[in-house]
Amino acid sequence: MSPTVESPLSPVDFDLTSLNQQFEGRHPREILAWAVAHLPTGLVQTSAFNVDDMVITDILYRELQAPVPVIFLETLHHFAESLTFVAEAKQTYNLNLKTYQIPEVNSREAFADRYGAALWETDIEKFHYLTKIEPLERGLQELNTSAWITGRRRDQAVTRQNMPYLELDKLGRLKINPLAAWTRKDSWAYAAEHGMIYNPLHDQGYASIGDEPLTTPVGEGEDERAGRWRGSGKTECGIHI
Repeated sequence: MSPTVESPLSPVDFDLTSLNQQFEGRHPREILAWAVAHLPTGLVQTSAFNVDDMVITDILYRELQAPVPVIFLETLHHFAESLTFVAEAKQTYNLNLKTYQIPEVNSREAFADRYGAALWETDIEKFHYLTKIEPLERGLQELNTSAWITGRRRDQAVTRQNMPYLELDKLGRLKINPLAAWTRKDSWAYAAEHGMIYNPLHDQGYASIGDEPLTTPVGEGEDERAGRWRGSGKTECGIHI
């Protein structure tokens, strides 16, 4: 693909309208290859190690051999299976893994002692700020991030249906959504084709995996994110708002 800009440039200098038009219908590896070529410094991936995130990691590390830093948010409320899988993925890909969590709290019990039991039930916004939003922002700043890659897709939620491949976040960093036009079926097809490892909770009905207290299996015919914040009407934790 012939880009309309030359490297190196600040994210705000890219012609996002033109690039988004060029990327429409392209395979995610082409978008990621463009990112690696044009953002040689300050490029990171944020990952919850769901299947979509793993597709991106597999493309970066196995196909493009581009070991960009991978930010993982240790919320202290993950499933044990998720943490075991993160360790497996780190070993399999030799990930440049960067883990961030709330400061001065190292266990779920310590979190409850400081902020109250089941904070997600009494103040979900505060819970997400403490466990995700603040640690992510701190990680992006510490890594001098100029662009970050997400595993979001347009078909995941109504809040994402018009999501572009490239956008600027509120601080002017480039946000790259290479799977924007893909479906869940596309991600699983890629996983099968390449023998990609994935979180075993996916095989237990957990279509989208988040914190254990806030994630339930998805029933037949339900939206894949129906198991997140079930019954609350919530669709985003705040990271992407």
